[in-house]
Amino acid sequence: MSIWSWSGFFDYLVNPFILGGVFTTIWLTCVSLIAGLILGFVIALMRRSKFAPVRGVAWFYVWLFRGTPLLVQLIVIYTALPQLGIRFSVIEAALLGLALNEAAYLAEIIRAGIEAVPEGQSRAARALGMTERQIMRYIVMPQAFKVIIPPLGNSVNGLLKTTSVTSVISMEELLRRTQVLIQEKFMVLELFAVAAIYYLVLTTLWDFVQRRIERRFGQSTAQVAVPHKR
Repeated sequence: MSIWSWSGFFDYLVNPFILGGVFTTIWLTCVSLIAGLILGFVIALMRRSKFAPVRGVAWFYVWLFRGTPLLVQLIVIYTALPQLGIRFSVIEAALLGLALNEAAYLAEIIRAGIEAVPEGQSRAARALGMTERQIMRYIVMPQAFKVIIPPLGNSVNGLLKTTSVTSVISMEELLRRTQVLIQEKFMVLELFAVAAIYYLVLTTLWDFVQRRIERRFGQSTAQVAVPHKR
């Protein structure tokens, strides 16, 4: 009995069923990241609120979602919430679980970036008559991006691989489709090798994009100017 089949390996390397799983992994990562960024930014601002109850809610959210495994969160969303009458489809549960979990980590990254900007710059901007929104848009965030982008890029890299956890609720991303084919074809090594290669390709491509983004924002943030209030 052959342990490894090169023909099977190369066939599944370009298999449409596997490629569909790759595409699902990509859009699942993109949508979860965007939702996580939006929610994470809100949570980060709440963590810096002057009101203790608001800070407490944000702290509890971060503590809860960073302190429990994503696997448990997905199972609760997909299998436990329906017992309370709250039902989600597989896609909805996967996106919700990934976004909520990612937001907890992104909130701390964003908060750290904002707090890295010297408070004296914000006070100077207020003295010039700028509003809080203008200060955040023109003073704080352009400089905070330099701090945020490297760990944010690492989070995206991790999210690409973390999407594989959604296979436990039957989300048909790359790993799930690989498992389905293994059950049908019994080519365990070949199919897992194909999945590993695609994950490597995706994370390597993102590393390239991340370096370009870091160079771009490193140049743009070096030329930040305080705008005049209209």
